[in-house]
Formats: sequence, structure tokens, C-alpha cells
Amino acid sequence: MVLTSHDILGSTGRKTGFWLEEFAAPYYVFTDAGAEVTLASPKGGQPPIDPKSDDPANQTDAMTRFKNDPAAQKVLANTVKLDEVSADDFDTVFYPGGHGPMWDLVDNPTSIALIEAFYNAGKPVAAVCHAPAVLHKVTYEGQPLVKGKRVTGFTNTEEEAVQLTHVVPFLVEDELRRLGGVYEKTDDWLPFAVVDGRLVTGQNPASSTVGAQELLRLLKA
Repeated sequence: MVLTSHDILGSTGRKTGFWLEEFAAPYYVFTDAGAEVTLASPKGGQPPIDPKSDDPANQTDAMTRFKNDPAAQKVLANTVKLDEVSADDFDTVFYPGGHGPMWDLVDNPTSIALIEAFYNAGKPVAAVCHAPAVLHKVTYEGQPLVKGKRVTGFTNTEEEAVQLTHVVPFLVEDELRRLGGVYEKTDDWLPFAVVDGRLVTGQNPASSTVGAQELLRLLKA
């Protein structure tokens, strides 16, 4: 699982990071299934949690479980540096969202090369919410990876609802469409994940569980 190390929301001065549910829910989907999970981030160590994701209104069972799980907290506090990770050592990669990745992962050469290495090796790649933005410079056989593929990600109307349309570097929905992705979505804030071959994408925080489950299904297949 690759998490952001970025904690400032554009030029607003407000804090951001990864969305806690988008880490916690998939983490337990994977570990409960017996998977060995390694966490990585550009800077290593403790990645920043978006404080908004921990609002009382945003609490979920997976988040509550994480807060009562010292072992998982220790794993999160000690992410390995992204440039120390090789696709050869893993079966798949999963990118949780939050706004942080929009600044330190979308144009990150190490992240781009890592995703391409997984995909070129025939291994599945998954990203949820804002994290499908990390695919925007990833290529496969000379074309954008998402070109012609069914994909989803944080919608323009969801970004509008959180009033960050003019803060983010680009809109996830618009960029996936621009690259030739066959963009799909459901109503805002409802769970929705899309699988096209070895690519799994989820629309929003509520989609993190189903996105992780779809990735597990691909691995088992």
C-alpha cells in the first residue's frame, strides 16, 4: 500500500494527507484474508492523516478498529521509503486516496515507475478516490495506462461538495476522461468500484472496502 507524505492542502495552509478510511478498511480486508501488507510512502515513517477524515461524522468500523489496534498503528508509523520498494517483491499495489497524493504522488517518478513495473509484470494495480490521479502519467505500451479502460475516481461533483475544485492541481474525473479512460460513476458518496483487466479503481472513501475486495478477487483468480 502506497500512502502520501504530503500534508498541506495547496496554498490554503490547511492540513491534508491520506484519508483514514481509505487506508484502514483496505488494510483489514487484506490482513483478514491473510495477506502480508507492506506500507510505503515517499518520505517513509508516519504518513499524515487528513484531519477531516477523522471527523466524528466520518467514523467507520474499520477506523474504530484501527484506533484500538496498536500493532497496526505501529506499522503505519513506520512506512518504508517508496524508493526502497521493488515490484518484484510483491503481488500487487494499492493506493489509498485523500488529497495528499494530488501533490506528491501524481508526478512522482518513483511511483510512476513502480506502477508500470507492477502492470508490465502482469500484476494488478488498484487505487481509490483521489488516488486514481496517480495514474495520469503512467503508460503501458506507449499509451496512457487508463486509455480505453473502464475507470472511476473522485467525481467533479464530490470535489465541488468539499469546495476544493479550485485548490487541487486537477480534477480526477476530468483527467481520467482526458487520458481516454472510459470514466464511470455512481451517485456521490456511494460505494462504487470498477475492474478492467488488472486495473481496479474506486470512486470515493466509501468505495475503499469494495475496491480492496475486488483486488483480492483478482489476486485469487
